[in-house]
Amino acid sequence: MAVKSSKGRGALAASGARPSLRDAGGGKETPSGEQTAFALDRRLAGMASLEERLREIARTISGRIAFSTSLGLEDQAILNGIAAAAPAIDVFTLDTGRHFPETLETLEESERRYHLRIRVVAPDAAEVEALVARDGINGFRLAVENRKACCEVRKVRPLKRALAGTAGWITGLRRDQSAERAAVPFAAWDAEHCLIKVNPIADWSLEQLEAYIAENNVPVNPLHAKGFPSIGCQPCTRAIRPGEDIRAGRWWWENEDGKECGLHNRPSHKDAAA
Repeated sequence: MAVKSSKGRGALAASGARPSLRDAGGGKETPSGEQTAFALDRRLAGMASLEERLREIARTISGRIAFSTSLGLEDQAILNGIAAAAPAIDVFTLDTGRHFPETLETLEESERRYHLRIRVVAPDAAEVEALVARDGINGFRLAVENRKACCEVRKVRPLKRALAGTAGWITGLRRDQSAERAAVPFAAWDAEHCLIKVNPIADWSLEQLEAYIAENNVPVNPLHAKGFPSIGCQPCTRAIRPGEDIRAGRWWWENEDGKECGLHNRPSHKDAAA
C-alpha cells in the first residue's frame, strides 16, 4: 500500500493551521487528518469488538498503519486482534537494551504464535554510549532529568524513526491505567508525528482486558503473574504492592505526578475533539 506524502503537513501542524487536502478532480476538499480522526473516534466508540474496531481503522486510514507494542497485556490483546482482523498493519517494538529476559521471550513466543515478524527498533548506539558516559549506567535514578534523557534516547527518538512516513499509529493506552490517561480518546490527530493516533481499547476495563486474553488464549509476559501489571525496562520497573495503582511500579523512586516516558504526549481535550 502506498504511503501518502506528509510533506507540508508538518509545517501546518507547527503553525497551528488545520491541514486541508484537495483531490485531483477539480478542487474538491477532502477531510483533513484532524477531521478524519474525529470521525473515526466517534465510529470506534459505537463498535463492540476489538476486531471490528481494527478493521474500521484499516478502512479509514489511508497509508501505512503501525502498531507499537510493548508486549504488555494491552498490546498482546491488540496483537491478537491484528493477527485475526488486520494483518497488514506494521507491528514493531522498541528494544531499549534494558528489557527483562521475560519480555524478550514473550516477543519470540508471540512471533511463533501469530506467524509474523515483529520489527525490532533499537536506539542509536552512539547516543546510548554518550548518555552512559555522561550519566553513568544507572544515572537515570539520580534525577528526573536524567531519567527523561534516558527515555528520550532509548525510546522517544527510536519511536520517531519507526513512525516516519506513517499515516496511523495504534497503541494500547487505556483510560483506567492512570489518572493522566483518563481522557484518552479512541482516535486523535497527533500533530507532533503528523498522523492519526488510535487507541482501540481506550474504554476497556482491566476485567475486560483479562477476559479477552483468557478467551483467546493470548500469550502474556510471565512477569504479570508475579505482580508486574505494567512492565518497562528492568531497572525502572518493580512489582506492585497490594492496593497500589497498576503503574506504581514504574519509576517508583519518582513523584507520582505525571510519570510518563515521553512516548505518549497526550493531546489536549480541544485537540482530541478537533
